[in-house]
Amino acid sequence: MSAALYNATILRLAASIPHDERLAGAQATSEKRSPTCGSRVTVDVALDAEGRVAAIGQEVRACALGQASASLMGEHVVGRTADELEAARVALAAYLAGERADPGDWPGLDIFLPARAYSARHASIRLAFEAAAEAARTAEAGRRGETAA
Repeated sequence: MSAALYNATILRLAASIPHDERLAGAQATSEKRSPTCGSRVTVDVALDAEGRVAAIGQEVRACALGQASASLMGEHVVGRTADELEAARVALAAYLAGERADPGDWPGLDIFLPARAYSARHASIRLAFEAAAEAARTAEAGRRGETAA
């Protein structure tokens, strides 16, 4: 593994995951796992009256890259809609796959540029965004009395 892949910024983020406890009274929960490395992220959300994330909790059992990603997601998720989380998930996946030059407008995701060369690490990096997007979408559907697609 390249030293650039696990740099000081990644390690700092991995050691400081916000909202790092499960959320009591969550409106929805999503757990995502990486079959490649066994990393796991569970995200609980509660939405406000406008359908924006009002509260979040997460349990992260992942490598430093997955932890750093969960940290970046957690730092900027409050106030976001399910659509914004889905857009961030899609942009991050495309960035890691080399299908786009930038990681989208979510702050900080450009730190994963060195990880693009390590496809086995991509799933762990995506987990927090996948779980957050799914949990927000499920909570949104629940508020409308629907089942999430």
